[in-house]
Amino acid sequence: MTLLALFPLLYSVSVFTSTYSPISSFTSPAPFVAEVCTLQNSFKPAFVSKGDYVVGGIFPLHYNQEMPDLNCTYKPPPVKCNGAFRWAQTMRLAVDEINQSSELLPNYTLGYKIFDSCAYPLTGQRAALSVLNGLSEDDSPTCSGASPLLAVIGESGSAQSIVVSRILQPFRIPMISYFSSCACFTDRRKYPTFFRVIPNDDYQVKAIAQLLVRFNWTWVGLVRGDHEYGRFAVQGLMRELQGTRVCVAYQEMIPLLYNRQRALEIMQVMRSSLAKVVVVFSAEGEMTPFLRDYMMQNITGIQWVASEAWVTASVFTGSEYYPYLGGTIGFGIRKGHISRLSDYLQTALYGCSPFPTSISQAPPCSGQESLLEQHSAYMNTSSPRVAYNVYKAVYAIAHSLHNLLLCMSCYLLVFKLQYYLQEVTFNIAGEEVDFDLKGDSVPYYDIINWQRGTGGNIEFVNVGLFDGTKPDGEELVIQEDRIMWTGHQSEVPVSVCSASCLPGSRKAVRRGEPVCCFDCVPCDSATLFLTLFPLDSIECTFCPEDFWSNKDRTACILKKVEYLTYDSLGIALTVISVFGACLTLAIFGVFFYHRKTAIVRVNNSELSFFILFALTLCFLCSLVFIGKPTSWSCMLRHTAFSITFSLCISCILGKTLVVLAAFTATRPGDNIMKWLGPKQQRAIIFSSTLVQVVICAAWLIDAPPFPSRNTHYERSKIILECSVGSSLAFWCVLGYIGLQACLCFVLAFLARKLPGNFNEAKFITFSMLIFCAVWLAFIPAYISSPGNYADAVESFAILASSFGLLFCLFAPKCYIILLKPEKNTKQHLMGKERK
Repeated sequence: MTLLALFPLLYSVSVFTSTYSPISSFTSPAPFVAEVCTLQNSFKPAFVSKGDYVVGGIFPLHYNQEMPDLNCTYKPPPVKCNGAFRWAQTMRLAVDEINQSSELLPNYTLGYKIFDSCAYPLTGQRAALSVLNGLSEDDSPTCSGASPLLAVIGESGSAQSIVVSRILQPFRIPMISYFSSCACFTDRRKYPTFFRVIPNDDYQVKAIAQLLVRFNWTWVGLVRGDHEYGRFAVQGLMRELQGTRVCVAYQEMIPLLYNRQRALEIMQVMRSSLAKVVVVFSAEGEMTPFLRDYMMQNITGIQWVASEAWVTASVFTGSEYYPYLGGTIGFGIRKGHISRLSDYLQTALYGCSPFPTSISQAPPCSGQESLLEQHSAYMNTSSPRVAYNVYKAVYAIAHSLHNLLLCMSCYLLVFKLQYYLQEVTFNIAGEEVDFDLKGDSVPYYDIINWQRGTGGNIEFVNVGLFDGTKPDGEELVIQEDRIMWTGHQSEVPVSVCSASCLPGSRKAVRRGEPVCCFDCVPCDSATLFLTLFPLDSIECTFCPEDFWSNKDRTACILKKVEYLTYDSLGIALTVISVFGACLTLAIFGVFFYHRKTAIVRVNNSELSFFILFALTLCFLCSLVFIGKPTSWSCMLRHTAFSITFSLCISCILGKTLVVLAAFTATRPGDNIMKWLGPKQQRAIIFSSTLVQVVICAAWLIDAPPFPSRNTHYERSKIILECSVGSSLAFWCVLGYIGLQACLCFVLAFLARKLPGNFNEAKFITFSMLIFCAVWLAFIPAYISSPGNYADAVESFAILASSFGLLFCLFAPKCYIILLKPEKNTKQHLMGKERK
């Protein structure tokens, strides 16, 4: 028994019943089925045409079926449906064109058997079995033989296509769907004979996800039909939305058998939700009663995002729909052009042909025919989409059969046709039609916007496209200025759970709620935070290092760069420094001029000149602290200061030793002065200064000072300063100078009561006290002062200590030299003058 011979048996199971007793079937062999198989009910096709090869067609010629009472107590009446038929007429037109073609299947004719599925899986199953069996009631109460079925065009809904595909699969009869986009059909193990001329829903959900992100709709509702199409589409969309800022407020399902009470519950959820954008994956038949009740509830303000299953449904083009559905946006399948479709539909509806041809057998129209209102939706053939898919599907079968017949006889054509369908490639209306390995076609969508037409009806306006063959991020192209949104508004509607946080604040997610629902918390005013890019961040963002945030935390402002420049403070320090250096040079000139006098000679003129030279350098080195820090100036600042002060203190130390030795050498038996001659004094100065030079050299080699940018002390400023490089070396330098000063102070303190009218040890003691006081006060002031103030503090300490040394050591001598020359004698200085 061949597979085709099983067709009558299949149908007898579904629509026939046996007449023999069920009890006897257990006790005796059953009689031959053909003798007792009698027709109990009928499921008549809508359109039939004989041919060498028959193509089945299953279409939702009607919607909104009313199921009869199946209580098994009486014969059930037929299922009642209400709806339309343009897609089926397109199939008939395509078959007629192919049969009239001299190039495509020239020696063969195609027939068709078109059944109505009422857009319902159970009815679709009956239609599929009827297509397979080829029932005939002509003068016979029994089942006839199977028809030469080649392939099936169908079904519209994915749920119906799943049922039909599973029925056809054992017989390896290929099926081409014109409107079933469920991603589930890509599984070749479950649906090996399934093809389609509509893109896979994986691309549609990707396009919808990009649309939601594009318009910043972060809080949306989902409504789907109770079938595989809706379930897989929602799963795919949820998968695409992962990692985006879009959240789903609710998910609702329209029952497969429409239930008004359940629909009203869904509408109540829509009315109360903050989500003003609703994405719908449902079929045209389910949406028709749902939208009718939606309008009765007078709900407005919803921005609908429609799937391809209903975005171009002509039944919703009436003017009464616009106040509630105007502005709907969605992704429609690619439109095409079928030149003879309008004439063919008019012939089918009115029995006349507006343009009679040799092909058409209908009489010519008189021109007096009036277009009925219920027919207006069918006659709009300016941009067919689903009908164009049907048209392509019929031609795909015809081209595949044509290629097959060129290669082999007609024996078991049905089993070979699938291979040729997989390999077929042809052009129709300038478009190339083919199938990939999963039976899918090119992923291309038009973006459709529902706008008010000139007559008040809804028009489907193309406002963009989605091309799934393009690279990621380039697929979606939208002409936003052409879109009219819900409520006849030109501005993009807002659909968010929480409004975006303003710059200067961050979002805090509410516990137990989606991430799209949050509160806005101001950024901490004590930090350098700024919420600017991106908005709705859960963390405030730092401004770049060279910028700071304003008081409102709304913008990054370039920080002001500061350093000890020649402003009022810098000029004051410069004047004091130059004045000190000039004063020192003046004293140097006075001492040099009076170098032969007693007071200069008694106080060791050579050491005095060394001290004055070192003090001049000390005054001048404070100038290095003023100006923009550079690598050289930073290294010169501390090294010049430390070496010059070390030289100065070393000279004072040498003088202190000489004073102490000079007075103690007057005692009998003392011979200490021979160890503190000029050469020894120079050696003391050189060796003491050399230690500081070695420390500075090691500092510069290991970790030299360098210019740095202090951005932490004050948020609005960048303070240019010199980093010491090595804190240990810096404090070693200061510590060594302090050690020298302390040693001078101790020695001078011991010699303070030695005889003589001019005991220089007293003045050295005072100078060291002032020096140590200045630098002890410098340490906490330096540590607590930032940037340019730290430089000013150090410069001030240098000047203050230099003036202290200059005045304490040389002011008394200059007083005697210039104002009391009578005291500038050796006798007076030694305290031996006569009274």
